[in-house]
Amino acid sequence: MTLPRKAGLGFKPEHFPAISETNPDLGFFEIHAENYMGAGGMPHAMLERLRADYALSVHGVGLSIGGPDPLDRDHLARLKLLCDRYDPESFSEHLAWASHGGVWMHDLLPLPYTAETLALICDHVDEVQEHLGRRILLENPATYVLFDDSDIPETEFLTEISQRTGCGLLLDVNNVFVSCVNHRQDPRAYLEAFPLNRVGEIHLAGHEEEELPSGPLLIDSHGREVAEPVWALYAEIVSKTGQLPSLIEWDNDVPDFATLMAEAKRASMILSGDHHALAS
Repeated sequence: MTLPRKAGLGFKPEHFPAISETNPDLGFFEIHAENYMGAGGMPHAMLERLRADYALSVHGVGLSIGGPDPLDRDHLARLKLLCDRYDPESFSEHLAWASHGGVWMHDLLPLPYTAETLALICDHVDEVQEHLGRRILLENPATYVLFDDSDIPETEFLTEISQRTGCGLLLDVNNVFVSCVNHRQDPRAYLEAFPLNRVGEIHLAGHEEEELPSGPLLIDSHGREVAEPVWALYAEIVSKTGQLPSLIEWDNDVPDFATLMAEAKRASMILSGDHHALAS
């Protein structure tokens, strides 16, 4: 199974009445896995109703695939129960770590791109895919620091993981823009080196900007509309790949459903080749 090559939205429970009333023209909804690891209750009642009408993407934030510790077997077991229950068209996780020594960091943290880290992550991805019995997508991170001992470019690192494990990739266009601005790199050069043929889903989100003495610092906030430079990069990607499942992520300061649908409509227009969706 694969996601429809259309625009989708992250599901927010407060939008369930609007979704039920309007039956919006969307390809899929995406949920964060960790919000649905309980056995029942209203969250599952809403998700079951949603799943009956739409394709589903499950996005994990808690596996800590890039961490040095063994993967949490209890977390993996809960994740498998969720995926077996809803049989989503896609499951994805992050190229990041979030826990160490049993301590949860409440963030998605960067890692050095070295041969040692590469081998560790490939082992973890293999373990996740074997445990879930499904191919996963791995997402490129938004980063704010670089490691002195990194000796593999991020695009090459992701390519190698995908080739060794058979996993797909989730291309977060906002993360590309945020990271490249923060590190004074060219996002188009990054995307030229990215293995677009391995992308199974695209994420689009908003960011915040702070001005430091050294220049701009972008924060991957997921708390506002997608920025114009990100839309432009997205249109360039779609012109090369054709239509791909494309999610609008808006997780903080969540607006009304109509605002989210306007963002999804813009993504749909770009997917269809309508250049009027880009600012002049």
